[in-house]
Amino acid sequence: MTIRSTILAAAALVAAAILPASALERPTGPVILTVKGAITNTNSEAGAEFDLAMLTALASRVTEVETPWTEGKTRFEGPLGRAVLEAVGATGAMLKVTALNDYSADVPAADLVDHDVILATSMNGKPMSVRDKGPLFLIYPFDADPSLYTEQYFNRSVWQIATIEVR
Repeated sequence: MTIRSTILAAAALVAAAILPASALERPTGPVILTVKGAITNTNSEAGAEFDLAMLTALASRVTEVETPWTEGKTRFEGPLGRAVLEAVGATGAMLKVTALNDYSADVPAADLVDHDVILATSMNGKPMSVRDKGPLFLIYPFDADPSLYTEQYFNRSVWQIATIEVR
């Protein structure tokens, strides 16, 4: 190895250590979700901030489910939780999902990876307002896996989500 190639290799290692693995675009609209903690991709000092357009651009799912919080079957749509974790380069095994009113639940990251959990941004075709459990509501795929319809998963189904801390 020549001195020049050694210097170039060292410079590449320093750059890799300093620069983020993959920077996210900055939100252009109001921030509705901040993901922080054990993540590799950020776009602000707070961590990874998302506006509605950024979340809508991620892989998503539509589900029609009965929940304890709604009457009859309700149609929810939003990005897959695993797509959000991938976008931020999440490396932790546990998530602290916190609502606007500071309610929080610990959710295993595996739930979002192993199941088609979504961060619902719309309910019955309309954007979710804070008054109607928005802007984000963690919805398990009760339609695809009825075994998830239990208190354990109900307690993890946070609405009015503001932040997710990856631990």
